[in-house]
Amino acid sequence: MSWLNFFDNYTQEIKHSFGRGINANISPDEEVLFNKSYEAFENNNIIDAYEYFFKSLENFTNNISNENISTTREDDKLNFIIYQGLAKVTGFVTEKNLYAEVILCKKSSAKVALKRYILERNYQLTYTNYCSDDSNLKLKLYLDNITINPHKIFFPLREIALNGDYDKEFAKSEFSDIVLDDIKHLKTVDNQELKIKYNYLHTLVDKVYKKIKTFPSNDNSGMQAFSFLYLLFKIDYLLVPRHKIYQKMSKKIINYFNDENGTIEFKNEELKEYIDSLISMSFEQFSENFYNAKYTFSQTEKTSHEDINIFITESLKKIRWYKNNRYTQVIPMIYKYIALYILYNYGLHPVTKGLLHTLVEIQNRDFFEQLDYQTLYNEKTEVFSKRAIISRIENIIEPYQDKFKLLEPFGNELNYTSLNEFSNSFYQQIMNLNFEEI
Repeated sequence: MSWLNFFDNYTQEIKHSFGRGINANISPDEEVLFNKSYEAFENNNIIDAYEYFFKSLENFTNNISNENISTTREDDKLNFIIYQGLAKVTGFVTEKNLYAEVILCKKSSAKVALKRYILERNYQLTYTNYCSDDSNLKLKLYLDNITINPHKIFFPLREIALNGDYDKEFAKSEFSDIVLDDIKHLKTVDNQELKIKYNYLHTLVDKVYKKIKTFPSNDNSGMQAFSFLYLLFKIDYLLVPRHKIYQKMSKKIINYFNDENGTIEFKNEELKEYIDSLISMSFEQFSENFYNAKYTFSQTEKTSHEDINIFITESLKKIRWYKNNRYTQVIPMIYKYIALYILYNYGLHPVTKGLLHTLVEIQNRDFFEQLDYQTLYNEKTEVFSKRAIISRIENIIEPYQDKFKLLEPFGNELNYTSLNEFSNSFYQQIMNLNFEEI
């Protein structure tokens, strides 16, 4: 069994992080390595089996290893490190067991509220639990190797990595004076890139607020909802904030969709208040919420292509309703909202994700141009770089055609007459993707 579904993959060179996924390619030998791991476990070659398994988790950028996983072997023991954002998972494997841990912080610096939080987290976790030693608060994992196999390794390691990362982010957000341990692996974001993102945030909010003013004065709450959520999804995917911005923004989005009792007007106002707080940040405050890190596991489980199609179909129906009722101001925004919503909420096949990223790149030419990416669409002249787009789509799909025989590039089938028509035809082609294995 391959774990392709849990990893994100781009066939085009991407020089920056976008969204919450892994901007890297999995090992081309991932499935082979996984199968070798399975065979080694069956033959009771425990250390070899783990070594194959860890190699299957390695990911690459431009065919160069990201070193998101490292292993060192000592006779009958295998030491390993797994990187997942803020979390550095360190551990070892012997013939009898696996042990892994993520250090959260020094025990002496943890306030009562943080200790209470991690105790509550123990009831939510399946394979791991929080504990303390003489110095640190840590999340730990212990596995017995008596009946182990790659299936039984993957999910516990994924749990400790994802939750270690999340809880360190949460602690940093909620307890500003806390000093996190084991974060020397993080890299700072270039100051010029931060300035581009800071200025783009203000430009983006200003454009959307001006657009909202053109909405009809009566019954515009639905259009405002699309506008504010579009803003937040776009900030998350393009700017990729961490720490307080990410924590608070994700809570606002969750509350918006989960609050069944609040009126849409009330929920819109809450989103607006939060967006206003973002643009009131100084550049220094804004910059504290960014870093670059290595990632091994995807945050979201794989979503079926059928579920993605249902969402696109329902969204296009809403666009038709707004068009028929002559509320055309909001239509371009909804076309952009669809891709950003899917990228935020769903675990995508590498093909689907690569295609949707390409669409986002075309729809947001101004931002990508500032980051020195190839221009695929000229907003002023409304001219597409058709040959480049066709080539990009082919590069994304062709590596998977051996496995999915009915998967075909569709660049020539797109409607290049306007950005709206292009987006509409692009979503139609996404829905027509055939992932059937023959």
